[in-house]
Amino acid sequence: MRQHHVYHFAPFFTSLGASTLPRTHPTLASPAALLSELYSVATAAVDPGPALTRRLRTLAPERGNEPWIIALGKAALPMARAAVDVLRERGLEPAGGLVVSPAQSPSPHPSLTAATGDHPEPGPGSLAAARALAESAPLAASGAEVWVLLSGGTTSLLGAPVNGISPEDLTRIYSLLLGSGLDITAMNRIRKRFSRWGAGRLALALAPARVRVYVVSDVIGDDLASIGSGPCVPDPATAADVRGLLQRSGLWEKIPESARRQVSEAEAGRMAETPKPGDQAFARVTLELIASNGLALEAAAKRAAELGLAPVVSDTPLAGEASAAGASVAATLLQDYASRGIPQPDRKRCLIWGGETTVTLGPSPDGLGGRCQELALAAARTLVGAPPGVALLAAGTDGRDGPTDAAGAIVDGRTWEAVTAAGRDPARDLAAHDAYRALDAAGVLLRPGLTGTNVMDVVIGVCLPGG
Repeated sequence: MRQHHVYHFAPFFTSLGASTLPRTHPTLASPAALLSELYSVATAAVDPGPALTRRLRTLAPERGNEPWIIALGKAALPMARAAVDVLRERGLEPAGGLVVSPAQSPSPHPSLTAATGDHPEPGPGSLAAARALAESAPLAASGAEVWVLLSGGTTSLLGAPVNGISPEDLTRIYSLLLGSGLDITAMNRIRKRFSRWGAGRLALALAPARVRVYVVSDVIGDDLASIGSGPCVPDPATAADVRGLLQRSGLWEKIPESARRQVSEAEAGRMAETPKPGDQAFARVTLELIASNGLALEAAAKRAAELGLAPVVSDTPLAGEASAAGASVAATLLQDYASRGIPQPDRKRCLIWGGETTVTLGPSPDGLGGRCQELALAAARTLVGAPPGVALLAAGTDGRDGPTDAAGAIVDGRTWEAVTAAGRDPARDLAAHDAYRALDAAGVLLRPGLTGTNVMDVVIGVCLPGG
């Protein structure tokens, strides 16, 4: 299979240089306003619609061989619209298909069925979406070509179980994994084992049609087998691998008995393994990466330079516990501020990270928030007493962090005390994974709304003299 990895990270903290534009741009008057603009630029750069349009315009579909369109994930709607528009430029229409997204919206074309799945955990909508795909896939397989437009969130939006596992058991597995502290790649390695459309099973259903998969990456390293649980990618993990991962993470005895039985039966050869490399189902499948976290970081850095800052981008992805990552990036920001001799008018700085952290929940979690909010609250504790020009944004590029209406937050040296002044205990909120309520009380949550893309998270810190 061909894999086109279009974007990459710059070398670790490689300076991209400062712009010679005037240093009096109004955006620089407020660190929070500057950070909001950089976030907007980052997410716009990975808008999946334009990215897909550029790629599809290089194809030459013909009348009578119009492609089927199957769009799955948080970016499904803009990607489907782009595909429909490109076909219309050629006087063509899609042969049919399905759009599965996280929010109700009209279908971009009468021949495309629209379905709304549930996220971040599967629910009734996910089961209905999975059934809709079961109806569409055989029809698409009878056509000449299928365009699969894949983005993050697909695992949950199509969260239906394989035979032998109940929907309740699958939801239990997903819930355990979300609170396990495992990274997204490890979680998807497990989830795809029990998911009806994960681990290459969609490719099986679409064979023998020609299948072109266009991917917006939401995982560290852009592992195509992990994104959306790899519906059109061979599964490299064996049942033994999955058992080992579950055991090492302390989840083997916690997952439902039906799931343990599935793994054991596959290990013993009494149940078919997931589709593996070399299976003929993948012979006519190609995959291309059209947008990634790296592009978002590069766009934010370019805009920061245009605004008179000296941006630096880390090529070490953020990972691990969100609270630890928050303390670390805040300490790095403060260290950079001190080591650069700020305040100096010509040393406006911007440090940029990307990746995806995790939150390990306790046995009875009752807090509200997401990984970006927890990272931001932990950073706020480290930033206590920082100069006014030092601030940090942590936000998900999809516009929604965890089961909340916020993408993340913008914090500075006053945030921790602002939470206290609002009548909350920020340390207790951080320990209870209740960052949303703490940050909301301080008035620092970032609520851009759903962005239509999903390439993990961005964390941006600025040092502005006199800010």
